Amino acid sequence: MIGNRENSKISKIIRVAGQLPLFTLDDLASVETNKQYLRILLSRYVKSGAVLRLKKGVYVAKNYIDRVERAGRARAYAEFLTGVLYEPSYISLEYILHQHGLIPEAPVAVTAVARKKTAVFSTPFSTYRYHTIKPTLFTGFTSKRDGDYIIFRASAAKALFDFLYFRKSHLENTEAIRELRININMFKKSDKRELAHYVKLEGSIRMKHIFTALWKN
Repeated sequence: MIGNRENSKISKIIRVAGQLPLFTLDDLASVETNKQYLRILLSRYVKSGAVLRLKKGVYVAKNYIDRVERAGRARAYAEFLTGVLYEPSYISLEYILHQHGLIPEAPVAVTAVARKKTAVFSTPFSTYRYHTIKPTLFTGFTSKRDGDYIIFRASAAKALFDFLYFRKSHLENTEAIRELRININMFKKSDKRELAHYVKLEGSIRMKHIFTALWKN
């Protein structure tokens, strides 16, 4: 009888976890308040592959991921994770630039900008690289609902600004900028105006020179 009750409780925990895009111990408090018990249980299920660890203390059930993949929602889920693994943050840099055809190489990680210190997370879905930026430049992104997910993404102009900003100390001449292989012809006039706004907001002479040089290549 005790074994049956135990199995029933475990089944309920896994069932609740399987409905969530990610979860912590606190998210399971409605079915189990003993956190030490939950830690032992989750450790067992991580080892078996039934639960995946996204980062310390954050998990997702494998059956949830299976449903996401069957529905063709894997990319949306991976992008959603960017904003919740490290808050606040938004997808930017190479990931956005490639999607807009501004750089030829597909990134090997989801690249993002955050207000907290630089960080890297490796998950079963992707590697997430976060670059820290000062509060006045933490702008130029939107939140968009994609089904059950809210995704924070930079505009093409802000992604390019971030890309150049984090490299500005190495972009000493036109040749160095040309080597970035930025397809600036994909930029619309409105994108150029938006980029100019961020350059003005940042205020350095180096960024102004880089902005001017982009259209000389």
